[in-house]
Amino acid sequence: MENPQINFVVPLYNEADVFEELITRLKKVISESPLEVTTILIDDGSSDSTSGLIRELCDKDDSFTGVLLSRNFGHQRALSAGFSVVDATECVVVLDGDLQDPPELLDDLYRKHKEGFDVVYAVRKKRKEGIAKKMAYKYFYRLMKRISYAEIPLDSGDFSLISRQVVDILNKMPEESRFIRGMRSWIGFKQTGLEYERAERFAGDSKYSLKKLIKLAFNGIFNFSEYPVKILTRLGVFAIVISSIYLIYTLIMRFVYGTVDDGFTALLSVIILFGGIQLLALGMIGEYILRIFFQVKNRPLYIIKEVIKKSSDE
Repeated sequence: MENPQINFVVPLYNEADVFEELITRLKKVISESPLEVTTILIDDGSSDSTSGLIRELCDKDDSFTGVLLSRNFGHQRALSAGFSVVDATECVVVLDGDLQDPPELLDDLYRKHKEGFDVVYAVRKKRKEGIAKKMAYKYFYRLMKRISYAEIPLDSGDFSLISRQVVDILNKMPEESRFIRGMRSWIGFKQTGLEYERAERFAGDSKYSLKKLIKLAFNGIFNFSEYPVKILTRLGVFAIVISSIYLIYTLIMRFVYGTVDDGFTALLSVIILFGGIQLLALGMIGEYILRIFFQVKNRPLYIIKEVIKKSSDE
């Protein structure tokens, strides 16, 4: 299909167990939609049969394009690789391959787009996940809303419809530590939310480990907030105030009462407090320096090994 109206962009990593159901539902949505829709499937260096399944599908169905990355670059960069090859004239729908986000919301998302919105982000009103994960997500989004200089909507993930104009701008943003939902919010334009109930994974386990989730959260905090730097100033002021109070107390005890308490425990506590503050400060500064270090290398965000499309002359 030449120049479709809409592209689904679906990053996949070791999703062989989900693949058949994902494609069945995508084909149903595409066939029932009055819109011209195609799908871009990105294999993010899978170690199972995902890349083979993508190749087999894209060789025989021109509604699907496969993008194979040279290795695992991570979810956010895989999305960026997908954005780089979109050919839709109107908009792109970002969809995770685990089917927690329903492709059947296409018409509802597009209806909002036709009302004049460049970004329609899906808002999770319910999540079928463990209590610990639900609480972590809930408080992370509320923390981001409080400290971020970008208006990141509560309980919204990458699942969204974004206009071709916004996609083109995202492609021009070379940030190494990517946080797509923050970048999407920072760009601006008219944005609105659409509530939905998030399902459980159809099969398999989440590919976002705790380590990856923390890394994503750090990218959001350190890329879209000045708060970590400002809190260092506040901690410095706090340390000076505590030190001054202790110094005044010591001088009064020495010159008024003629004695100074040994105060070994108090002294040790103060040393530990200030040492902890200094290490925390170094850690926060280090997060920014790491991002500068990787950014100035100017390496590509991802490497596309192969793009697979059905030959037009078949």
